[in-house]
Amino acid sequence: MAPVKWGIISTADIGVAKVIPGMLQSDKLEITAISSRDLSKAEAAAKQLGIPKAYGSYEEMLADPEIEAVYNPLPNHLHVPLTEQAADAGKHVLCEKPISLDAPEAEKLIAARDRNKVLIQEAFMVRSHPQWLRARDLVREGRIGDLRAVQALFSYFNRDPNNVRNMADIGGGGLYDIGCYPITTSRFIFEEEPTRVVGLMERDPDFKTDRLLSGIMDFPKGQASFLVSTQMVNYQRVHICGTEGRIEIQIPFNAPPKEPCKIFIDDGSKHGDVSRETETFDVVDQYQVQGELFSEAVRGNRSQILSLENSIANMKVIDAMFRSAETGGWSDV
Repeated sequence: MAPVKWGIISTADIGVAKVIPGMLQSDKLEITAISSRDLSKAEAAAKQLGIPKAYGSYEEMLADPEIEAVYNPLPNHLHVPLTEQAADAGKHVLCEKPISLDAPEAEKLIAARDRNKVLIQEAFMVRSHPQWLRARDLVREGRIGDLRAVQALFSYFNRDPNNVRNMADIGGGGLYDIGCYPITTSRFIFEEEPTRVVGLMERDPDFKTDRLLSGIMDFPKGQASFLVSTQMVNYQRVHICGTEGRIEIQIPFNAPPKEPCKIFIDDGSKHGDVSRETETFDVVDQYQVQGELFSEAVRGNRSQILSLENSIANMKVIDAMFRSAETGGWSDV
């Protein structure tokens, strides 16, 4: 297929450090431009990454007729406004997670997608990583018996007041930033929606962002629980448990782009991991895979791996978590 020509909205760290380098490895797409409100920042990023064009405004780049798709890694409060703007300019959009600040806001993108006949997708790269696809296949095949529980822990330490993750007024905090991952992956593994949730939240006294959250999701087939923190030791792990075995994903969310990933499968016959088996995956860059699959969807060669409707369902769970944290009880999704 002819490579899809991409433009990047902003010089955000996630894009410059992770997503763009991954996408640049693909022959199914070309990154032709990057934009910033500060032209010097766009030019510096373009020079660093070998991108041909730099723009000093998002609007100028969106007016470029050569660009077919854009990647939007702006702070969370700008995900919907700039994605709408890009769609209205006739561009397909891959937008960073979370897709919005709440489900009603995300629903605006349905209209933007439909009136412009473009693709809009949330950038949950984990949804296409081979280790997650394999985990779901193992569950479907009955390798661990009947699925009963998914448990996740995801944390890092960041108290930088200038970091967008610590700015409550623009969508900072742990639930938006990393809590969305165990929510979407639990839904992915259960292949159904939770009916109710409960969340226990602790907020930073200075930033007012949620820095520690424990959540439980009640699914028709079982339960999922997670703990996320923006001020705790750097760690992540996922356990998927059934009636006859378990699957452990070693690095579930920040899968390394230059090292093989591993999952462990254990029938529980012996304690201490003695009975577990290891599956090792070929080295892949999940951002490259994500960009390639979206580009193929733009060309009409495949369907999207994640629909806007699915992303809105994920936001409804996040909304319910926030409600639960306020009320102190269960909240229906």
